[in-house]
Amino acid sequence: MSLSTRILIGLGLGLSGGIVYSLIDLPALHLLPVLIEPVGALWVNGIRMTVIPLLMSLLITAIAGQSNTGGVAQLGTKTLGLFVVMIICACLYTLLLAPFFLSLLDIDPADSKALLAVTHTDKFNGTDLPPFRDWLVDLVPANPFRAMANNALLSLMVFTGLFAASLLHIAEPQRVLIVSFFEAIKAAMFVLIRWIMLLAPIGIFALVFPLAATLGVTIINLLGSFILIGCGLIFVMTLLLYPTAAILGRIPLVQFTKIVAPVQVIGFSTRSSLAALPATFAATKALDISDKVAGVVLPIAVSLFKFSSPIARTAGTYFVAHIYGIELHFFELFVIAAAIGLFSFYSPGIPSGGLLIMAPVYVSLGLPVAGIGILIAIDLIVDMFITASNVTANITAAALLSRDER
Repeated sequence: MSLSTRILIGLGLGLSGGIVYSLIDLPALHLLPVLIEPVGALWVNGIRMTVIPLLMSLLITAIAGQSNTGGVAQLGTKTLGLFVVMIICACLYTLLLAPFFLSLLDIDPADSKALLAVTHTDKFNGTDLPPFRDWLVDLVPANPFRAMANNALLSLMVFTGLFAASLLHIAEPQRVLIVSFFEAIKAAMFVLIRWIMLLAPIGIFALVFPLAATLGVTIINLLGSFILIGCGLIFVMTLLLYPTAAILGRIPLVQFTKIVAPVQVIGFSTRSSLAALPATFAATKALDISDKVAGVVLPIAVSLFKFSSPIARTAGTYFVAHIYGIELHFFELFVIAAAIGLFSFYSPGIPSGGLLIMAPVYVSLGLPVAGIGILIAIDLIVDMFITASNVTANITAAALLSRDER
């Protein structure tokens, strides 16, 4: 049985088992989710511990491991350009479809009041969001080791990229020595990742079971409608990536579907593109994408590129306006989509950071900032679809940028 099949079985057992548990509600089993949850957390920690050394070794060997510096710079420029184009497509897609589907919701004012009454809007605190000035300054880390310890990934990648570029200007024996060192680290990380992935079905089950046991089949009508629309928009946009990879990336559709599925399951379960990164690298290898391309594209992707985040966040903003009875004209809809698309490249490493960055948009357009609390309340489910879509987009981007080489 393939790893993909075993991972999907783990996901199915976790979902079905959790829902059955929520329906049975036996007091004797009330500790079951509490006992299972740490297993999933341990598995995720096992993946996360490989991420930083893997990222650094891949980026260093991709840049310093070749003499063609112009080729690396050109690839980096193409990567950023492709990411901008894909974000623009996601924003236009949401602008065209989200307002129509949300207008179909028949919202009872009483439902809106009840929802706002139970929404913990105090979760939003402006002091939690670092100012843009601080984010910009911190792009160049004063202490790379502190950036590593704090998981400041974008800052760490800036340092790593500069360090790798500097290796191209030292004596050849010294450069080869350092590159060989990081090649060995990369090889060791892939071995460790293979060991961890053998436990993926158990880890996925342990992550999904407590969530399904908590949520059960209870869905609040209003929030459930938005979740269906938001996740549906993300799902359809994700499906469009398949023909993109097949036609423009020249990868057989069946092969792409099989190889991407395990990465999507991990992204869906962990809600972390970083946690799915080892599996993403494994997928690029299986698709015959070279380490040179993957080593440049994927570190930039997990640091900056949030393909489906603008879809969910823009649709969420339209939803908040709708439930508050605020009419948005096309220009305002366009401004929201454009601003959130731009802000998606700046996502703080804090819980619901992708939501908190929308506060300036709300203030500037007169939308109630308290509405962010509503989106935070359902972010757990929506974020699963966002992450699964993001990792698919990362692999698609690597396929497009490696097409000529393959």
